[in-house]
Amino acid sequence: MPVAKSAKESSQPRATRKAPAKTPSRSGSSARIRIGIGGWTYAPWRGPFYPENLPQSRELEYASRHLTSIEINGTFYGLQKPASYEKWYQETPDDFVFSLKAPRYATNRKVLAEAGETIERFFASGVLLLKQKLGPINWQFAPTKKFDRDDFEAFLKLLPASIEGQALRHAVEVRHDSFRTPEFIALARRHKVAVVLAADSEYPQIADLTAPFVYARIMGTRDTHAKGYSTKALGAWAERVRQLAAGTTPDDLETCAEPAANAAARDVYLYVISGFKERNPAAAMALIQKL
Repeated sequence: MPVAKSAKESSQPRATRKAPAKTPSRSGSSARIRIGIGGWTYAPWRGPFYPENLPQSRELEYASRHLTSIEINGTFYGLQKPASYEKWYQETPDDFVFSLKAPRYATNRKVLAEAGETIERFFASGVLLLKQKLGPINWQFAPTKKFDRDDFEAFLKLLPASIEGQALRHAVEVRHDSFRTPEFIALARRHKVAVVLAADSEYPQIADLTAPFVYARIMGTRDTHAKGYSTKALGAWAERVRQLAAGTTPDDLETCAEPAANAAARDVYLYVISGFKERNPAAAMALIQKL
């Protein structure tokens, strides 16, 4: 954990940082592994993670030099201003990446096929100002949303593969058991959309590989461990991440369908979310060290 030694030292983000880890696949190519947390503004992190006298306005600057990615949660609740995206871009290192939670107004609706206008407004709100730092978009669904093949496919068809020449990556976070079916996995693979791997939580675990990248959210940190997870559990997650990056699904994760046809390398985005939130930055940094 960072410890403040003096007012001058503690107010400065660390100058050096580790680049995203790379793991070779069976084919010899490499995948980038990015580890982070959800959001960066959380009062209980001041002290345990942020130096106590670090100005709040510099928390993103600090966090982005200790982590390799952050999932922005504010975009789930409402559109952000273009100036905010520009500010976030300027405050973070060149190789940093943000994932965004898409607006709930697109996913929390009875008929998903009618979400087109909401999706268009979201991408027109300034998202592309993140440029190369724009990572996957997480489309999170309510736990009550059931799998309707036709309506869900209509929704996936609304997600743009690119805008103004910038390629986009999409992940869907489904939270109802009805999605645990090979039919849903086949649909996600057809549209090259990742299914969010929800782990250490009450939500259904779907670890099937369906896209050229993996999006995982682990939610089991506890206050009984200084780094959120035990050393053994952190080691297990580091090994799972290596396997996922190499294009294979670890045997101890739950899947719903046959494995993907090939084991090509895949970028991995893993976020330590929920659980005992005060420990999440420590858990994320520990995983970065192990990888």
